Amino acid sequence: MNYQTIRYEIDNGILTITLDRPERMNAFNATMLRELIDAFDQADADDAVRVIIMTGEGKAFCAGADLEKGGDTFNREARAEEALGDLERDGGGMVALRIYECHKPVIAAFNGAAVGVGATMTLPMDIRLAADNARFGFVFARRGITMEACSSWFLPRLVGMQQAAEWVYTGRVFNAEEALRGGLVRSVHSADELLPAAHALAREIADNTSAVSTTLNRQMLWRLSAADHPMEAHKIDSRAIGYMGQSPDAAEGVTSFLEKRPARFSMTPGKDMPPFFPWWRRREFK
Repeated sequence: MNYQTIRYEIDNGILTITLDRPERMNAFNATMLRELIDAFDQADADDAVRVIIMTGEGKAFCAGADLEKGGDTFNREARAEEALGDLERDGGGMVALRIYECHKPVIAAFNGAAVGVGATMTLPMDIRLAADNARFGFVFARRGITMEACSSWFLPRLVGMQQAAEWVYTGRVFNAEEALRGGLVRSVHSADELLPAAHALAREIADNTSAVSTTLNRQMLWRLSAADHPMEAHKIDSRAIGYMGQSPDAAEGVTSFLEKRPARFSMTPGKDMPPFFPWWRRREFK
């Protein structure tokens, strides 16, 4: 797919997806929606990709929905030609769900403003870093709309109900330090240190861990944190540790530790996932 609104660049196991509409502050539109879903599809299918970083080109990460349609920006009936075949579905939610399903760790590097869907589509990402000039806003009530991109599910899990309620009910824009205090981001960096910090974190994962272990761990964390009883986690833990415990990667992980050398893991998500994966049934929109 030839991308118009994003860049897709792989360097030694790290995929950087850059939102690339700087003239519109990387505002989210129907083309970006399609391209992001395709990019995550490609990343999951490519065992050369170990970790994904998403950032923005220019002074913004993503200023939210593109408002060029004016009052009809959020009117689906008026914008039917841009829909992905289903007028009932929220486009930001389709991206968020695709990221949630991703097999690879995903890091957000907020280089600037992340407002509306620019913030909510990152909530299913695993780790978020921000430049010190970044700004955030869950501004929906100030635009006469509601939360989207599954953020009513993700945001309270990340920052707690009280903090989520304050940010959503007021709809105000807040700075990176407040995002850090509230638990939305992991760390704040100067602008020129942001991407190096994100890449260092990605390298730590890519260079030192089993790709299959990481894929399993990502899905276990996200899916089992919402289970209704720890027994559900125990069921999957037991299968996962049993499968990986007799795998070549486990043997290599222990041997390399004992021999005091870097591990050389050989298993890949494309070929070596356990028979019970996925253990969940696909949820349909209905």
